[in-house]
Amino acid sequence: MLQVDRLRHRGDASPNPDQPIGRVVSVRGSQATVGLLRSPLDSSNEARSTVGKFLGIRAGQSLLVGVITNVSIETPPLAKELGCHSTADLDLMGEIKQSATAAVQFQRGVTEYPAIGDPVFAVSAGELRLVFNVASGSVIEIGHLQQDSTIGAYVDVDDMLSKHFAVLGTTGVGKSSAVVLMLHEILRARPELRIFVLDAHNEYGRLFGDKALVLNPRNLRLPFWLFSFEEMVDVLFGARPGTEDEVHILAEAIPRAKATYTTYRGPTERAAVKRNDQRSIGYSVDTPVPYRLADLVGLLDERMGKLENRSSRMIYHRLITRIESVCNDPRYAFMFENANVGGDTMAEVLGQLFRLPPNGKPITVMQLAGFPSEVVDAVVSVICRMAFDLGLWSEGAAPLLLVCEEAHRYTAADRSVGFGPTRRSISRIAKEGRKHGVFLGLVSQRPAELDATIISQCSTLFAMRMTNDRDQAILRSAVSDGAASLLDFLPSLGTGEVFAFGEGGALPTRVKLKQLPAQLLPMSDVESSARGDLGAGIDEEFIGAVLKRWRGASTSQHNTLDEGTREARTNDPPARLSAPPLQPAHPADPARGGLLKRPLGDRLNIAKAFQAPPQAKRWHDN
Repeated sequence: MLQVDRLRHRGDASPNPDQPIGRVVSVRGSQATVGLLRSPLDSSNEARSTVGKFLGIRAGQSLLVGVITNVSIETPPLAKELGCHSTADLDLMGEIKQSATAAVQFQRGVTEYPAIGDPVFAVSAGELRLVFNVASGSVIEIGHLQQDSTIGAYVDVDDMLSKHFAVLGTTGVGKSSAVVLMLHEILRARPELRIFVLDAHNEYGRLFGDKALVLNPRNLRLPFWLFSFEEMVDVLFGARPGTEDEVHILAEAIPRAKATYTTYRGPTERAAVKRNDQRSIGYSVDTPVPYRLADLVGLLDERMGKLENRSSRMIYHRLITRIESVCNDPRYAFMFENANVGGDTMAEVLGQLFRLPPNGKPITVMQLAGFPSEVVDAVVSVICRMAFDLGLWSEGAAPLLLVCEEAHRYTAADRSVGFGPTRRSISRIAKEGRKHGVFLGLVSQRPAELDATIISQCSTLFAMRMTNDRDQAILRSAVSDGAASLLDFLPSLGTGEVFAFGEGGALPTRVKLKQLPAQLLPMSDVESSARGDLGAGIDEEFIGAVLKRWRGASTSQHNTLDEGTREARTNDPPARLSAPPLQPAHPADPARGGLLKRPLGDRLNIAKAFQAPPQAKRWHDN
């Protein structure tokens, strides 16, 4: 008896595992049609032959393993002559065969095709365990097979991460829960890995306990000078596109402002720096070095003063007004706070964002829901670009997984939609990131809206229930396995069920995911608070408090609070933040709002007014 046959007898509890349940009636490429000797309607058969089930075909010394994609009562005459009552179409996945060392193993692909009349068997539990036993030291268990709940569903973490992955499905099918489950399991298998989650709906902040640093506009410090030129233009102009002249002037002034800040040591040196030509500056518009907005506005103001043509002066005036407006908007405080203090905090920013060192918190969750909608794309672009550049220049010394929720927002298939730099940053990670230790995980409810080039780079796909034909079509083009026809079953998947395709798993199969405990179920902050007591406490006072917060989001604090309120708030204990700010938190100067409106001479020396107290620390670890 062959080792394959012994495996069948050990793993099958049926009374006669050697009895075939059908015969091969046709073979075409990677598919085969088998005639079933027993009707699939026979409820007495515990291993009914239906869609999604695995069958084995004895072909020489191998047992070919295929998954049923279609069952029909229509039977060709030849199959009827063999006693068959129905037919089933199989996608051939691989084969179980005896290796040179006499051990039985499963391998993908088919080396020996079946012939007409070859016997077909129900795959036993022992054979299924052999097929789905991922032989690797870094596997995670995400659930169990839908066909047999006693057999775990495993994923190879190294293959899943190094070649990227995607979790796709319509709203309400459990995508976020699947992501939380996978991230917890990944951390157990790869504790040295750092994870950055772009949380579009503020769902993940509480789900990783003290292992995660939660960032939001209240505690994030992302200096404006870390933004590339395209990102900075998007922040300054947003939905109000600037003229070509304004953008050209800004592109010329920013490198000079960087050179001014870097080389300035005293009042007598500043004029010499300004006379340098573009080639002698030494910085490009995208070089990530600090500069002060006061220097930038000063350069623009000085040049505007030399112009006599009114229309030319208005171009500079509009540009300065745009800079002032954005800088003084409290919603952008995470970028422009201490904009005129200076200081190279790039190392501190990278350390906080990407957990270098982790200090027990290997996960960063950035809650994007609180950011101004006009700047979210630019912030995501900065994060993704710096993540890739950090991996590039560190030669992959600190592996990072970037998880992008609502990925269709940032990597739209329509190039006219979204922000170009964001798409390019994510696309670069998808194409080259694994070479530098930067891995990508995409999460989306609209696969059809994803850039086909980016999703094609994800070699492991977790497809959950989806009914849209366009979504299924883009998945079918991205799935390389012969079981792409399994995608036809996606509309019938239950909540918490997933079809796993690609490099991370042994075979494409239907998986029932593990059930998360209640405290780990994702929900937005709003949904979480609303579930407590819907409608309770909603009165006129509640509406007034909502309006105060609403208006306060776009109003400077020192303009809305009187002196008594401000003094009382100063005496209150500081609110606890998820992460300490990178810059010292010192009292706001009432004159700060008019900084950019002061005469040029006052602007050049304004930094002293914003110096941090000597005892304050610029950085303390999280």
